[in-house]
Amino acid sequence: MKYLSLALISIFLMPLLQAQNRVDIGLFSQQNINNWQQKIFSAKTQYSLRLDNNQFVLLADSQQSASAFYKKISIDLEKTPFLNWSWSKQQLINPGEESVKAGDDYVARIYVIKDGGLLFWKTMSLNYVWSFQHSKFESWDNPFAESKSKMFALRDALDKSELWFSEKRNVYEDLKALTGKTIKTIDGIAIMTDSDNSRLSAKALYGDIYFTAE
Repeated sequence: MKYLSLALISIFLMPLLQAQNRVDIGLFSQQNINNWQQKIFSAKTQYSLRLDNNQFVLLADSQQSASAFYKKISIDLEKTPFLNWSWSKQQLINPGEESVKAGDDYVARIYVIKDGGLLFWKTMSLNYVWSFQHSKFESWDNPFAESKSKMFALRDALDKSELWFSEKRNVYEDLKALTGKTIKTIDGIAIMTDSDNSRLSAKALYGDIYFTAE
């Protein structure tokens, strides 16, 4: 009876433990884009759900546009530091020099935001980008936000189009390495496929996004 009671307790506790070890951000495979919003910077990138290999994903289609698809959510990076997602470039873009304003365009990027609140100048972000010019694992300052927005090439021009790549990054450690600061929480996640500065076009697909403890 004792062992039966322990087994029943474990059954009820398991979903709770799993919930503590994972935070869902974007469940596109379940056609769930609840609480996602769009911020337009220069014309509107089209974000929509579509089927790819019998599974729903998020399509981002940029025609000389730049708008972010984002979700405000607080994430405790000490508990769930690992950001997980998948993506696929569909129409690549060569914007030129990505470290200057005229070339600050990417076929795909996903970034985390630390909100400065009323002290808006203290808002920071880390962008994981699919770069054309930079090699994998290179980093640089965003030309518009300078050191407040760090760019990190997770994929580059050598990674093939129309293939899916799964990613997993320790955001807590990446922020510390790239900013020199210990950031324990973030306040939002954003996706952006943009092509406004180069006046070109770009297209990408994004799979589910979530944080995990390991």
